[in-house]
Amino acid sequence: MPADASSLIPAALDQLREHSQAAPEEVPQLRTGNAPRAMATWRNLAIGALKLSDATNIAAALCRNARDPHRSLVLLGLA
Repeated sequence: MPADASSLIPAALDQLREHSQAAPEEVPQLRTGNAPRAMATWRNLAIGALKLSDATNIAAALCRNARDPHRSLVLLGLA
């Protein structure tokens, strides 16, 4: 084992311990159950809707819609 790898293992264990001992409200809850799949579905819906509306820059369109929630509803035909 290279000397560099042997120094990485204790650091990784320290990070794991810190994360496992964190208070429940400090631990992200989106990594459990069906939440990752649900969030991916919402993300894909948003990107698909923007592509259908002929957005050329998806990142800019996401930022623009994040600033004005009404714009997202109009994009989905809900307002």
